[in-house]
Amino acid sequence: MRLILNVIWLIFGGLWLSLGYLLAALICFVLIITIPFGFASLRIASYALWPFGRTIVDKPGTRPGALVGNIIWIILFGVWLALGHIITAAAMAITIIGIPLALANLKLVPVSLMPLGKEIVPVDAVNGVNMPGGVAR
Repeated sequence: MRLILNVIWLIFGGLWLSLGYLLAALICFVLIITIPFGFASLRIASYALWPFGRTIVDKPGTRPGALVGNIIWIILFGVWLALGHIITAAAMAITIIGIPLALANLKLVPVSLMPLGKEIVPVDAVNGVNMPGGVAR
């Protein structure tokens, strides 16, 4: 089922959303001081391209610089990327088959606004499957 959802996602919005994150990453790499934002944007671009079967979790530990970085990110790119997800979610929700895709888009809105301090992991790792001892992190 994940494969089918990912293929439908890719065709009906994932490619364009991923290209938006790649453009943001390119701009971040050009500006040099925002290179950490570029790496975060590349991680989210891969997630936006093929989201089903993976999820977003907070990185362990305190990250005081992430708050300041996320505020800068919101101003530069976050609002526009979040708006893209909301518009795409509304378009996907028009059909019944598109509702799971719309929900996945809405799940990406918080991370598009505040990507620093987040990690993308397989869903199985969060649920404790395939983990040593069978326990999640």
